[in-house]
Amino acid sequence: MRLTPLALLPALALLGACETQTAATTPPPAGPPVTEADGPTVVPAAVTDPAAAAAARADAPAAPAAGSLGTTIASLGAAGEGGLWLKTPLVSREMAGRVVNTANGQSANVTLRPLGGQGGSQASLGLMQAVGAGLTDLPELEVFAAG
Repeated sequence: MRLTPLALLPALALLGACETQTAATTPPPAGPPVTEADGPTVVPAAVTDPAAAAAARADAPAAPAAGSLGTTIASLGAAGEGGLWLKTPLVSREMAGRVVNTANGQSANVTLRPLGGQGGSQASLGLMQAVGAGLTDLPELEVFAAG
């Protein structure tokens, strides 16, 4: 029996219902989500008083937009939206990033998009394929900001 592309349309329509399926997201242990506007934390070398150094760190912006933002469980997002993207509550604004499938180590460069609330993330069809996840899988992804 040979399947035609039109025979797959009902299956893709059902996958669209998976868009709202989310699971737990584990943010990193430190601070709020990192944004591209954040700059490096700088403490002047001349500061020797511990209280003054702590005050300088408190006044400085958060860490730069690079490194691990945390891990998240992802489900398939809107299959009709092309590209490599991850909608996640781990970011507060759209930015470039990278995700790694913790189960197999496969990674992909993506556009990270904010997803309000708490819970899991939604991955594009292309991203799910790029990191070796099945369309119905709920892969654990480690999320990194580019930088």
